Amino acid sequence: MILETGHPVRHFDRIDSTNLEARRLSEAGESGPLWLWADEQTLGRGRLGRNWVSAPGNLYATFLFSIGAGAEAAAQVSFVAALAVHDTVMALRPALAPQIKWPNDVLIGGAKFCGVLPEVVGNMPLRIAIGCGLNIGHAPEGTPYPVTALGQDLAIDRVLAELDRALSLRIAQWDEGRGFAAIRSAWSSRALGVGGSASATLGTRQLTGIFRGLADDGALVLEQADGTLSPIHAGEVHFAELEELRRKTR
Repeated sequence: MILETGHPVRHFDRIDSTNLEARRLSEAGESGPLWLWADEQTLGRGRLGRNWVSAPGNLYATFLFSIGAGAEAAAQVSFVAALAVHDTVMALRPALAPQIKWPNDVLIGGAKFCGVLPEVVGNMPLRIAIGCGLNIGHAPEGTPYPVTALGQDLAIDRVLAELDRALSLRIAQWDEGRGFAAIRSAWSSRALGVGGSASATLGTRQLTGIFRGLADDGALVLEQADGTLSPIHAGEVHFAELEELRRKTR
């Protein structure tokens, strides 16, 4: 299968993980760009090593590509990918009014429908795998947070084609980091919780304050009560706007 952008797709009925396959291909010398698409994954993963339920009926795909920039630029890919997923929903289901939760969760009505997992899978050149899991036909049960799906009437290959188009445009805009200011601005205008209360858990520490947006490197900027601006690069962040949204929709 070749998409309109010219990117080839390798399709699997069942696989351990499309990101793991991207790593294996990278180790064998493949640098992309190409998509790896599976109907089902047995070892799907999300952020922080969490399991991503990957039963048939949803989209599980990884985009493998290479860049000439260094690892510092690769860290920005989370925001590029989140924007592409947001663009995809706006193209297919604009009435759903998606929002982005830092760093790369895309939510609908406060419920998660998508997981994005970018990973560096090779060097010389730097190879990046962007894993995307989109709930289309169903949402998993028993999750610790609200989940939803785009709708069974959407064909999975149509969603992949739209995601490919959106991701290609955002990667070009990003331009291996040279266009990150534009990405950061676009991300911020679609983000949930900017200007509102937020709390971050960093190991045994907890910081509270106002979410002021993204730093130049993509860190979440939390303004504490004393005016200190604290950059958050990783950790669990809770937003008052999201908690209120979920309370209203229970």
